[in-house]
Amino acid sequence: MIDHIVVINDLSVPKGGATALALASASAFRARGYRVTFVTGDDGDNPALRDQGVEIVALGNKRLLSGGALTALTRGVYNRAAADMVARWIAANDRPSTVYHVHGWAQILSPSLFAAIAPVRARLVYSAHDFFLACPNGAFAFLKTGAVCTLTPMSPGCIGANCDRRSYAHKLWRVGRQAVQRHHYDPRHSPPVLAIHESMRPYLMRAGIPDAAIEALPNPVVPWCSTRVEAERNAEILFIGRLEATKGPDLAAAAARAAGCTLRVIGDGVLRESLQASYPEMSFMGQQPPAAIRGYAERARMLVMPSRYPEPYGLVAAEALWSGLPVIITDTAFLADDIVAAGAGLAIEPRDTLAFAAAIRLIAEDDALARRMSEAAYGHTRGLALTPDAWIDRLLDAYARRLAMAA
Repeated sequence: MIDHIVVINDLSVPKGGATALALASASAFRARGYRVTFVTGDDGDNPALRDQGVEIVALGNKRLLSGGALTALTRGVYNRAAADMVARWIAANDRPSTVYHVHGWAQILSPSLFAAIAPVRARLVYSAHDFFLACPNGAFAFLKTGAVCTLTPMSPGCIGANCDRRSYAHKLWRVGRQAVQRHHYDPRHSPPVLAIHESMRPYLMRAGIPDAAIEALPNPVVPWCSTRVEAERNAEILFIGRLEATKGPDLAAAAARAAGCTLRVIGDGVLRESLQASYPEMSFMGQQPPAAIRGYAERARMLVMPSRYPEPYGLVAAEALWSGLPVIITDTAFLADDIVAAGAGLAIEPRDTLAFAAAIRLIAEDDALARRMSEAAYGHTRGLALTPDAWIDRLLDAYARRLAMAA
């Protein structure tokens, strides 16, 4: 019987979907009466989590790129302080009824985490929000072009491929980090891996993770709007996400301008200042709470998600779909085929500005099409995600099975 759940993640403040899900699970477990500990690499400054009674164990480090280059190079490969913190906590607190769930480690905790949690691997599960369990650059993609990678991770071809967005030297650093990770985590004998989309399975298996160890567990979704947004009555294009190159806000702005449409951008990041200077006709709202996002969604014609690299999921796309918004999505995103098959949106190559703009105009200028896509999004995409309660039920079931096997 589960009596203590330990959630492990680099960050305790949401910067992206993976951290938001780790935090949501901790809150939900506590609400159901479980003892919950949240182990994090940052300073653990999350009063809401503490107020719910979640114990926070914090390292106090910052993300890799926040420190100096030498610190990032060394601590990113093996953060000894993180390993020591986790190992000490396990030695002092572990019980046979404690389960561990690892979400993210690539930004702070580093592959040293795998060494620290080795004693409890029999009661451990991983979430694959990305591909860092399997691939040195975490994306199975050539990051300068966005092309999908077909190589076997850590094979000679992989090691020789210049797939990093910065330089080949940085790729070799990633290879070294992956080698350290594999020293402590043997994918051939992996604990259960919860993949956020079934299409992740062959990629994870390419790294040696057994088919039987992989379980598809879609993300939980709470739609922004409880009734269908009448997208056919609206005009604005919506972008929600971090304002960094990986998410493609610059590609969205360029395509919206080419289409003669207004883009409303919700989110923050390093590109915000330059985007505001280059696209003064667009609306930049910064970070917004869910209640405000609902208001913007009710006035939107569509959502665009033009990520430069393959997205294993794309939480904002699912939130938009369940609210009744058509979605234009990168054709390499794993949700792309599902969205197109449901008639709920279009898949595009986001670097092709003219084609992207044409897709925007198609939905913007055809009210009947916008309505059909909106109705399909609202009514025919429920199988792409789980409700929060169903998601928590599935997690608890995975934990219980893990405990039973350990016993």
